[in-house]
Amino acid sequence: MDSTLLSAKNLSVRFGGVLAVNNVSFDVKQGEVFTLIGPNGAGKTTVFNLISRIYTPTSGEIAYLGPQGMLKLTDQPPQNVASLGIARTFQNIELFEHASVLHNLLIGRHTHRQTGLWQDIFFTGKTREAEILAREKAEEVIDFLGLQHYRDAFVAGLPYGVRKVVEMARALCTEPKLLLLDEPSSGLNVEETDDMAFWIQDIKNELGITVLMVEHDMSLVSKVSDRVLAMNQGEVLAMGTPREVQADPGVIEAYLGSIDDVSSLRRQATQEAA
Repeated sequence: MDSTLLSAKNLSVRFGGVLAVNNVSFDVKQGEVFTLIGPNGAGKTTVFNLISRIYTPTSGEIAYLGPQGMLKLTDQPPQNVASLGIARTFQNIELFEHASVLHNLLIGRHTHRQTGLWQDIFFTGKTREAEILAREKAEEVIDFLGLQHYRDAFVAGLPYGVRKVVEMARALCTEPKLLLLDEPSSGLNVEETDDMAFWIQDIKNELGITVLMVEHDMSLVSKVSDRVLAMNQGEVLAMGTPREVQADPGVIEAYLGSIDDVSSLRRQATQEAA
């Protein structure tokens, strides 16, 4: 049985004369953590924006296993993406700062709204039931991510690391099948990054959510990723396990320079240590 949740085929994106993504293909399997890595400008976030439908590919397509079976995601309008079971966080946190943590999470429940305008205005029985269910789901996510202490606090007064977790919590409130995490460790210290690794593993193992991640921190990548796709200058360099990709000569060169450069750095470090 095919376990593919998302399949990108021959994706290319051109902005004027710049080819930002060039013929990129990969499959994301259900229940895995799949990570995109690469130097700045490699095209990773552009691929994320294609999946989110912020961008439309110049060529190629993306297939996704929606509620009614495989569909062509590139044909879907952006406003339909969340209702298909795809949620996303951003490298630059996008929260309502002057609202509480709970209210930010309740916003994430909008994709499950089943009441109409007049029902909401008159706060009918169906609206009350929907409100209770939304709050129950939000409280479940608060408990899952250990945010009870911050439940009623305004986002504007929270530490940066907590805000990152709140944004992930809001994404989880949509009950996604596929969670897109854009640089989840960006701006975090070592302890907070370790906590983030813990949450990502629990999201996969306990909630059964597939994770597609863009990340620079290779320690986090190694801890949580089942497979890694390395990109450079909009193209695929290597794909495999974290160990396989980090050992790939093309990946080493993209990050550190040529193999000769790396050997020279190692010799220099050895001489300095001596």
